[in-house]
Amino acid sequence: MHRHHSRRTGLTAATALVGALALAITGCASADPLDAGGESTAGGDAIVIGSQDYYSNEIIAEIYAQALEANDYEVDRQYRIGQREVYLPEIEAGAIDLFPEYTGNLLQYWVPDTEARQTDEVYDELAGATPDGLRVLEQSDATDQDSYTVTQAFADEWGLTDISDLTKVTVPLTIGSNSESETRPYGPAGLAEVYGIEGVAFTPIEDGGGPLTVKALQDGDIQLAIIYTADPSVSDNDLVSLEDSEGIFLASHVVPLASDRLDDGAAKIIDQVSTTMTAEDLLEMNARSVNDEVSAEEIARDWLADHPLD
Repeated sequence: MHRHHSRRTGLTAATALVGALALAITGCASADPLDAGGESTAGGDAIVIGSQDYYSNEIIAEIYAQALEANDYEVDRQYRIGQREVYLPEIEAGAIDLFPEYTGNLLQYWVPDTEARQTDEVYDELAGATPDGLRVLEQSDATDQDSYTVTQAFADEWGLTDISDLTKVTVPLTIGSNSESETRPYGPAGLAEVYGIEGVAFTPIEDGGGPLTVKALQDGDIQLAIIYTADPSVSDNDLVSLEDSEGIFLASHVVPLASDRLDDGAAKIIDQVSTTMTAEDLLEMNARSVNDEVSAEEIARDWLADHPLD
């Protein structure tokens, strides 16, 4: 069943304060997205592009920005805003025009009880669940899929290849992930409901599956981590992404979330980015960011040079 939200006309004071603090901390841009007015990007107003506080998401946002600037659109970058609880109210309020998202995670945020699992059904339901004043553009073949991840040693010890194999583990299990994961449908309660794996503990590690999470896995402080499949740390640290035979994690393709202010010309450019980008591209760009410490600006510029748009 679709859950359809009305577009908000303004932020609550609490959300505005959180958003303002998050933007101030990042220091990525001096302009407040709440100041971005106007009815159409075709009218000369800057397109406000946001990103999560996640390097891979920032790279995609920067590709959007450079692709639009190459076609004479003015862009206002508002990167590293934070998690969905912070930035989605701003998007719904009309403060942000374009944001790289992920189909499954976004659908599950708006429709927690969704039964969609596969790529096309997730995208179709997401399109219907998107709030008034917003739309999703073309989804990409590129994915950055949440997954339950374990060390290779732990997988070998218990014979793990699929999440369902965790029923064989007789030692206590603890998940490590960002704090909001504890109450998401793929958290401990989801493991119990979908896979029948009861009594899994949770510890918050606020680095989005980054080095603190990897270290906790390697040290045995946690046994399960939620890490994106496109994260280079999986192969770099001898980790294993468990298969998800029951679909606790929805198919999650990169998808642009856009406001109605984005005109047709800009939308066409962003759709070209989506249809051109592959999962291999995203993994390669992520590796350059993590392993080589190349900036998002340079990675985006190089990708666009290698993949010229029409």
